[in-house]
Amino acid sequence: MNHRAGFVNILGNPNVGKSTLMNALVGQKLSIVSPKVQTTRHRIMGIVNGEDYQIVYSDTPGILKPSYKLHETMLKSVKTALTDADVMIYITDINENFEKNEEVMKKLQKTSVPVLLLINKIDLAAAGQVEKMIPEWQAILPNAQIFAISALKSFNLDGLFNRILELLPESPPYFPKEDLSDRTERFFVSEIIREKIFFNYREEIPYSCEVVVESFEEENTIIRIGAVIYVARDSQKGIIIGNKGAALKKTGTQARLDMEKFLGKKVFLQLLVKESKDWRNIDKKLKEFGYQ
Repeated sequence: MNHRAGFVNILGNPNVGKSTLMNALVGQKLSIVSPKVQTTRHRIMGIVNGEDYQIVYSDTPGILKPSYKLHETMLKSVKTALTDADVMIYITDINENFEKNEEVMKKLQKTSVPVLLLINKIDLAAAGQVEKMIPEWQAILPNAQIFAISALKSFNLDGLFNRILELLPESPPYFPKEDLSDRTERFFVSEIIREKIFFNYREEIPYSCEVVVESFEEENTIIRIGAVIYVARDSQKGIIIGNKGAALKKTGTQARLDMEKFLGKKVFLQLLVKESKDWRNIDKKLKEFGYQ
């Protein structure tokens, strides 16, 4: 068999560039990105296919100390990603250090799975900064191969891709070759809305919101989508809606334009805002919102 296939799981702390990396490797925006930490909540697979290979990348939530049951479910996907990979990517950046994530480092030191450690954002590094960091990280993870990259600028990603391909086991594909992800269009629509919330609202508001797509009706020339933005407290509804609905309209317009690019068709989007009191700490609600 000359076909290679496998799972490449991406781990790291919040805001180091995991989602930007996966989008660059897949060649399409699947994971939402924002300057705020903890943007990614779900494990998202992006599939890259070639004639003789299939790479299944997994973007995971940032490793964090749980404050809500929501965070506990997010960490479950991180722990799973430590056990089911054919290749492990740990991504850090030019400002991070080992002590920030000692528990995960210990697991990576013991794993028999190939580990690739990526030092990201080198386009922002000072002279000599990366050269100093490489031996420090090599001492911490002697079993890892280190790549200095810029996910945003797609610098050194070709070398990374070639190494991943070399490390994949011989295997038939795990998914149909035409698949781009294991997630549905509804899921990506909800994530697009959530991304705009992260960009348009401050402080706690984005972290208090969840988006549920309640209707997705595809017609010949248009897709009609109805979605609900759930907030954790009733007082947050007014903030999401804004004065005379201006804030919600702005979020909806931005989301609709991105949906049209992603889906390749005109979109009619209707957004509603509802309260789901303290949903981040209620198991039943978390399951309803797709967290396992």
